Order: sequence, then C-alpha cells, then structure tokens
Amino acid sequence: MSPMSPTPAGSSHSRTAVVIPAAGRGVRLGPGTPKALRALGGVPMLIHAVRAMAASRAVTLVVVVAPPDGAPEVKNLMDGHVLPEHTDYVVVPGGATRQESVKLGLDALPEDVSVVLVHDAARPLVPVDTVDSVIEAVRGGAPAVVPALPLADTVKEVEPGDGAPESVLSTPVRARLRAVQTPQGFDRGTLAEAHERVAVDGEGATDDAGMVERLGAPVVVVPGHEEAFKVTRPLDLVLAEAVLARRRANDGF
Repeated sequence: MSPMSPTPAGSSHSRTAVVIPAAGRGVRLGPGTPKALRALGGVPMLIHAVRAMAASRAVTLVVVVAPPDGAPEVKNLMDGHVLPEHTDYVVVPGGATRQESVKLGLDALPEDVSVVLVHDAARPLVPVDTVDSVIEAVRGGAPAVVPALPLADTVKEVEPGDGAPESVLSTPVRARLRAVQTPQGFDRGTLAEAHERVAVDGEGATDDAGMVERLGAPVVVVPGHEEAFKVTRPLDLVLAEAVLARRRANDGF
C-alpha cells in the first residue's frame, strides 16, 4: 500500500475516499472474466478506474469491493500495479448486490473520512477534472453531487411491450434531462444514512444519489465528460481502446 499524505484541498481534517464496487459479473460483455477485470490496453479496467480516482490529489484512499469469492485475487492484482504515493487502497469482499457492496465499502472507511465518492469500475477513463469538480462541490456544502451530461437524443417514455411494438406514454423535455455518470460524491453522513434507511427490493439500488433523493436531501449536478462513459457492451470496449490509444499518443508513451 502507498503511504498517505494530508489532503491538499479543504480542511486537513477532512479526508476524501473512493468506494469502487467491482463485484459484478458484467454479463453484457459476455461470459468469462468479470467485467472489472477485463483488459483495456493490456491493463484491467479496474486498475484504470482506480488510477483515474487516484489522479486527484484530494483522494487519499480507494476501497475496492471485490467479488465475494475473489478478494484475494483482486488484492494480488492491486498489489501488482503502481498507484500515486498519496493514495492508499484496501480490498474488501462484496455482497450479492451493488447496494450491499457499496455499504460494505462504506463500513471499511476510517473515521476521519468525511467525503466519499462512489465510482463504477466500468468507467475507466474519467478525467481528473471531473473527479475534482465532484469533490469540490461536496466540500462546498452539497450533500450529494453527480456528474452528468445533456442528452443528445430525444427520449420517449413507453409502456414496455415484451418485444411487441411499444406505446409512447410521454416525451420528456430534453433540456431538463441529464445522463448521470460517476464518480458520485457525498457527505459521508448523508450517504451512510441513505444506506441505513432506504430499503430497495430485488437487485437493490444502482444509483446512490437516487437513494439520497429518497431521503429528501438535495442532489446537485456538475458537468460530466464524454470520456466518462460506461463500458458495458463490446462496442464500448472498442471505443475505450480508441480513447486510450489517443491519450497514449498525445502523452508520448
């Protein structure tokens, strides 16, 4: 693990940590290796995602929530890759749902962490400016912050039809809609309260900010970035490889 240093922004008593739930199988990318461990430019997506978070000088700890039976494997993977010296990391076993995994990641945080980011392992290319914007907004007093982009396409609300033609119910005003990304940022107490009080059935919550909304706490949006897309399908992986290749060419390595 890397040694930790004082947080450069905000109060020296206020540390920022990231929880990365990486316990999912990623079935839409096909069978085999869990999605977070798929290679991108020869490096697992999870490592790219951790490095993207650690690129922020404000982040001093990353908690990776591994598959319940795969924590040793993920720990060995993390140990084999270099992170910035100011960022420490731990690996903990996850739960049956994303919501359970995030809660287990929260439980692993030291007491002096007051700002928590939750980031998708499948968003490996988030620029550091986006990470910093989320952290700054939380430190500025927002209980919950999400990066998001305006929608390029018109959206229709429909009645699901099980493969049959679907009836349109309404057309939301596109100017008021945003596509939400991660990392989502939270005041730790607010996020912990949401995970204690908000019960979600079935597969659990996939959006922590939505849980905070259900508490009645305000959630604010900061600008997202087009390179913070989620790698879910094979075509997304092709796009991610292209973005990474362009970055490497521009950076000269």
